Amino acid sequence: MTRVAIIGAGFGGIAAAHLLRQAGFTDLTVFEQAGDVGGVWRDNTYPGCACDIPAPLYSYSFALNPDWTQRFPPHTEILAYLRRCVADLGLTPHLRLGHGIAEAGWTGTRWRLTAADGTTEEYDVLVPALGQLSQPVVPRLDGAADFTGRAVHTARWDETVTVAGRRVGVVGTGASAIQLVPAIADAAASVTVFQRTAPWTLPKPNRRYGRVRRALNRRLPVLMRASRAGTWLLTVVTGKAVTGNPLARFAVGTLSRAQRLVQARGLRARVTPDYAMGCKRVLFTGDWFRTLRRPDVHLVTAGVERLTPAGVRTDDGVEHPLDLLVYGTGFAAAEFLASLRVLGRDGRVLAEQWRDGAYAHLGIAVPGFPNMFLMYGPNTNTGNTSVVYFHEAQARYIVQAVAAVAANGPLEVRGEVAAEFDAEMQRRLTDSVWTGCDSWYRSGTGRIVTNWPGMASEYAARTRHFHPTDYTTPTPT
Repeated sequence: MTRVAIIGAGFGGIAAAHLLRQAGFTDLTVFEQAGDVGGVWRDNTYPGCACDIPAPLYSYSFALNPDWTQRFPPHTEILAYLRRCVADLGLTPHLRLGHGIAEAGWTGTRWRLTAADGTTEEYDVLVPALGQLSQPVVPRLDGAADFTGRAVHTARWDETVTVAGRRVGVVGTGASAIQLVPAIADAAASVTVFQRTAPWTLPKPNRRYGRVRRALNRRLPVLMRASRAGTWLLTVVTGKAVTGNPLARFAVGTLSRAQRLVQARGLRARVTPDYAMGCKRVLFTGDWFRTLRRPDVHLVTAGVERLTPAGVRTDDGVEHPLDLLVYGTGFAAAEFLASLRVLGRDGRVLAEQWRDGAYAHLGIAVPGFPNMFLMYGPNTNTGNTSVVYFHEAQARYIVQAVAAVAANGPLEVRGEVAAEFDAEMQRRLTDSVWTGCDSWYRSGTGRIVTNWPGMASEYAARTRHFHPTDYTTPTPT
């Protein structure tokens, strides 16, 4: 029987585990270093944390949820949904919570996994599902050790962080900050937002789902499928906009500019992006600009020079007194599998093979690493639709790959196949809207290693069938 090890119990790991189990691969274990499932939705608990993709699409197609209370649910609902999925899909017996994996090494026939406590186990197939949003980025600022207040990253928020009556500084204007600032503005004495680049935004069409709607969802599942299809169509439009379709870009850009025109009076020059739509994730919000216009909220566009004992000094010489500094500075998305040491065929080290930027065929298979299939790997992030859609596409491909391994023995993607796919990704990303983008999605060498350059439907089509000719039998070590 083929043994499968999945590392990570977020959306990706759960999707892979369910579809593998459904296909008959029941000898599988999901390793999770934390004490609970949920991934990013377990780790991010900052005020205002919520989904920025409508819930009908930010859920599994095989586990539609009739009980969402709103279109853009808070993180607590999403975490509860994932916990229910694990229980309802029968995955609980396969979980190994509080069991982190430090190293995975190919023995020549199998993968030997070494846990953080030094114990080892062997599996036929390895599925790392660690995601792109697990390593928070904290900028290295001069004087950080001198600051006498508290500093925290949004991804490391906890119940001991006090906002009420505090002078709060927020570094960054990305997806986390744009949710956090409106959520804390009423409680804080003041909020100062330090902005490097203004985000592209769109109105957030949130709405409540009452008891009647939830009851109808349970009685008539077709309503949930219709809502999911409608949401999908909307993301097709935004997807075409960020991938360069002129008409879609004009329409979405006009809507974004109209939002600033109406909601950002007195701030428009400072909140207007100076880069093409698509370089950074387009953010949905209904209260960001209104919050920035409050007299106790201050938008600072001067660069941060250093931290002082009392707060932040910007490069225009102004010192901003603070009690609490929050880093809404995102994640090291380009540093794939940073917490896991992976040794492939002939002892090659994955981190060294990826030193010029991560790459994988279809974002899933890496030459030199047999029987390893990634979830949410290089060039599989999406800037406009649900990443869960990508997870399901990857998981279905992996099911076929594991079936091929079970039938034929170890498989390794051909080097020329992976190289051709990587060259295509870099060419398309360089020749499209991504030209001129800063380092937001790039590795240290300038390669864009996180985002998918096309529409989600194209990715689903390209991963629909596993092609054995893309693979070869690895040479024994």
